[in-house]
Amino acid sequence: MVGHDPASPETPSRAFLDAAARETAARAAAAEPLTSPHDGAPDMLRRRVSDALEAVGPDAVALSRALHADPEVAFTEHRAAAAVAALLDRHGVAADVGVHGLDTALRAETGSGGPVVAVLAEYDALPGIGHACGHNVICGAAVGAFLALARTRPPGTVRLYGTPAEEGGGGKETMARAGAFDDVDAAVMLHPFAHDVAEHPFLGRRRLDVVYHGVAAHASAQPSMGRNALDAVVLGYQGVAMLRQHLPDPDRVHGIVTDGGSAPNVVPDRAAARYYLRSQDPDALHDLATRVKAIAIGAAAMTGCGYELTWDATPAYLPIRHNRTLAARWAVHQAERGRTALPRGVVPESETGSTDLGNVSLRVPSIHPMIAVAEPGTSLHTPAFATAAGGPAGDAAVRDGAAGLAHTVADLLADERLRDAVAAEFAEDGGAVDVPRLFDDV
Repeated sequence: MVGHDPASPETPSRAFLDAAARETAARAAAAEPLTSPHDGAPDMLRRRVSDALEAVGPDAVALSRALHADPEVAFTEHRAAAAVAALLDRHGVAADVGVHGLDTALRAETGSGGPVVAVLAEYDALPGIGHACGHNVICGAAVGAFLALARTRPPGTVRLYGTPAEEGGGGKETMARAGAFDDVDAAVMLHPFAHDVAEHPFLGRRRLDVVYHGVAAHASAQPSMGRNALDAVVLGYQGVAMLRQHLPDPDRVHGIVTDGGSAPNVVPDRAAARYYLRSQDPDALHDLATRVKAIAIGAAAMTGCGYELTWDATPAYLPIRHNRTLAARWAVHQAERGRTALPRGVVPESETGSTDLGNVSLRVPSIHPMIAVAEPGTSLHTPAFATAAGGPAGDAAVRDGAAGLAHTVADLLADERLRDAVAAEFAEDGGAVDVPRLFDDV
């Protein structure tokens, strides 16, 4: 290629993304606004919540900014948890840090009796790139909503959970297995994005670590005496690549080689790979895991190697089950803030990843709406998204997101018909799932 630096990769074409952006804009313009048939909280309570949000808003934004400037990766969020606890203390609310099996998990509570609604705050960052997923916004909005509700004290109990290690660590699943959600009636949180969306699909994700054991030999003098573990990794990787042609949308598998041997003139006696498997349905994820397992074992057989398969060294992530009834209340309140929370299917569902909120959503009714902090086309986990999450758009999302969460929780606590509808939908969608046993046989 004339003028091309041979040491540099080519720039990927944006043709697909640009076409998707045009289609998304057209669908968004034509989409009917989401509405709710439920009354929600009475007007007096709404006004009190709004007044409280104005009072705590500056502190919520300051918290978001502070976390953005001081990122901590999964399971090391000690300063973040301490900052949340200190802010709560200044507002007269006690917090416990180091709960439900995790040193950096946090719990605070306001009100008494039932129902119990949990507001979830994430605060871990990404290695090397900081808050490029915008967890500072998640935390600022969640804490702002909780503080506003603590001031207004709607009926029932509001619980704030600081949930560590969403980025690959599965902190919510660890907390759930330690009983964090046993008495919770619903859970709410938000996530920053490049669009406002009431319900956006997130895929379940399993991790598979494969280690192959071969026989070392001199690769030139006695290659016949070796059994090449790297060959097993390569065959397994190629088998997964061939499987991709036959996967349904939106299933995905992607992997890396984590060990390929030590020297070219030694037949590798050990090699290893790591795969992520994703699907939008727990049963489909189970099927995908079965197929990838067969490929991994087959690669060992073809090369005469031994193998070790380790599933989910950190907890598996489950697909989100959105509670549509509750998400509609979020959309109503976002409209009051000048945002249009789009229905599902407007934004391409390929623009997604995985989150451990899915694990919570299969236990209790949950919402995980997306709130725009960046221009359409800006991807999560990029420097551009990190900049947006720490700038004015991130600040606005903290305030608008806190309002959406606080008013939605107040609706749920004050409106019995809404609670009944939320619970009925959850039951119709399958009810609570025994998450730890979902993948016992794979």
